[in-house]
Amino acid sequence: MTYFKLARRNTWRKPLRTLMLMLCVAVAFLIYGLTASFENGTQSATAASEDLLAVMSRAGTAQPLPLAQRNRIAQIEGVAAVGYSTRLRGFVEVEKNIVPVNAADPAGLMQTSGAELGITPAMLADLTAARDRVLVGRALAEAQGWQVGQRVEVTAFRAPRADGSPNWGFDIAGIFDGANSSTDTYFMVAQYDYVNAARAEGRDTVNGFIVRPAAGVVASELASRIDAAFANSSSPTRTQSEKQFLQAFIRQFADVGLIVRLVVGAAFATILMIVANSMLFAIRERTFEIGLLKTLGFRNGAIMGLILAESLLIFMVGGLIGLGLSKLATLLVGPQLGLVLSVPVLVKALGIMVAFGLLTGLLPALLAMNTNIHKTLRAR
Repeated sequence: MTYFKLARRNTWRKPLRTLMLMLCVAVAFLIYGLTASFENGTQSATAASEDLLAVMSRAGTAQPLPLAQRNRIAQIEGVAAVGYSTRLRGFVEVEKNIVPVNAADPAGLMQTSGAELGITPAMLADLTAARDRVLVGRALAEAQGWQVGQRVEVTAFRAPRADGSPNWGFDIAGIFDGANSSTDTYFMVAQYDYVNAARAEGRDTVNGFIVRPAAGVVASELASRIDAAFANSSSPTRTQSEKQFLQAFIRQFADVGLIVRLVVGAAFATILMIVANSMLFAIRERTFEIGLLKTLGFRNGAIMGLILAESLLIFMVGGLIGLGLSKLATLLVGPQLGLVLSVPVLVKALGIMVAFGLLTGLLPALLAMNTNIHKTLRAR
């Protein structure tokens, strides 16, 4: 009998107990997989750039800035490109079906965020071929079942047209995929000139500017220069990196990172105690067998390796089941949540499995190593 086969048979000597332990581990890694997928998904700040700068009003994101500030920002030393956009938030068909629309300057968007969004020059040409055309993110298109060439109507919440109608019609010119799986693509890009000319309020204003620093320019220093340029103006600004902006925005609702760490930490601490306690009971039940193995010539290192192998097997099988369920969940839920079970998350999960498998098996293994052969056989 091989060493691995012996460890596997010892693990399954009481199938119900083993299955329950694996189920506990699977639940813990299911929780970890889902929370980590959300934290690293498209609705978090993980994939946001630390170089791109977001220029917003110092009074808050709801306060617009005059479009005329674009020219002044473009003249500041260290600025390579400037884009701008205004938000047009609405719904399609029913109010619960919310669709985000960013009305942006196509050329500025291409220079600042085109690469990150996966927008090609061909897509840009299709977008600008008509004023009411839009580019739709892959996640939004799949969620709505939209295709290129389809016309969609968005009912805006707070951006009525000049004729009083809240309905905005758009033709889909293309679908962009984003640079990677963590890129948020649950929105559409419209043309600013079309929206600006047709809206009833807020003409020639934007919700913010996107600035790409020139090569070699430190983003934080450029941010300070931009804010200093408008410090005494009627519309002072607050400039942050895209990542800082998203982190601050998310923290308005909750500290997702802290919640994830607390929930996952509580789950793993509980599982650690359950599995370790069960392993201790299992070793006590097999005291005679361990003494017999020592009598047959098994060294302490071999005994310890055998116990650790059992613990690792429980965590690896249970953990892989939990991660498999997490992956299934990311595929089944809608793209609104933006769950992404990325490779770094999987690698970290495998490391946790190994670490916890060794940690829970350490105390039972030490107990088995210290088993006295004479007392064990005499008690039998």
